[in-house]
Amino acid sequence: MKLKELAKILDLSQTTVSRALNGYPEVREATRKRVMEVALAHNYKPDTRAKGLATGRSMAIGHVIPLSTQHEMVNPVFADFIAGAGEIYSSNGYDILLSVVADVDEENAYRKFRSSRSVDGVIVHGPHADDPRIDLLKSLEIPFVVHGRAGENEDRYSWVDVNNRHSFLRATEFLLDLGHRKIALLNGLESMDFARRRREGYEAALLARDIKPNPISMVSGEMTEEQGYRNAKRMLAESTPPTAFLVSSMNMTIGVRRAIGEAGKTLGRDVSVVIHDDDISYLKNGDDIPIFTAARSPVRQAGRLCAEMLLEIIADPDQSSRNILLESELMVGMSTGPAPIKG
Repeated sequence: MKLKELAKILDLSQTTVSRALNGYPEVREATRKRVMEVALAHNYKPDTRAKGLATGRSMAIGHVIPLSTQHEMVNPVFADFIAGAGEIYSSNGYDILLSVVADVDEENAYRKFRSSRSVDGVIVHGPHADDPRIDLLKSLEIPFVVHGRAGENEDRYSWVDVNNRHSFLRATEFLLDLGHRKIALLNGLESMDFARRRREGYEAALLARDIKPNPISMVSGEMTEEQGYRNAKRMLAESTPPTAFLVSSMNMTIGVRRAIGEAGKTLGRDVSVVIHDDDISYLKNGDDIPIFTAARSPVRQAGRLCAEMLLEIIADPDQSSRNILLESELMVGMSTGPAPIKG
């Protein structure tokens, strides 16, 4: 059904119907209510381009994806985040505009968004400490929300994040309570804000038990199966190998499990493993009982929350910055047990 047909049924002008559907204050509440009821009854959905013309908006949200020379943003976690955000965009008549660029061209991609007015706002992914994109987007006056945080000055912008520091502090404490004292950390790239916070939580838990963090037991790198395998294999070959691993992603953990098997050890008995498990749709951590003990966080929900927050900012650009800090849930699985007793 087109707007013209809906207006004819209501015996109103197309302008009045359009203004009622788009929330213009000059339309009487009784008229707005009648328009909404009839539109719903006839399953009317406004044309995105027409709505954009009426509101002066593009009705699109931008996501800039750098094909980095250091790490890749496109992964299962990103796919589930976009799925969650897409649910909110779709229900509000918005489209997604993905701009895939070389990492050195990321700034130009945002400037192009501004000059072409092709998006109404953007989501910032993979923030670093003191991320330059924050000041850039503020200077360009593009509404934005950060998935994660960019350093300590957190009240300057809106963000949705997981409490990574507390998540890894609690996971490390769990292993310490099981009697483990040599706990290895396989982390993501610590130039990324989330990975830096995870290391801080891990170190804080050790220091609280008078255990000095050992740099040899901490690795920062790309969160891939190969990285997990290579580093776990090296550490397990040491004269006094770790009895437990704290691992930053499911991908890395698959490699850690392979290394444990090759070393002739049993997961959960000889070596314990706790992971950060982003709860994603097609890389599940078991069914009723988790395979790996995990600090679990809902990625799809984070996508929904970022999208909702951004659309609210677009509707009211003058509102104060908003922050949502999510807590992970520690799920005890089959990969952890008491520290082995030395014979």
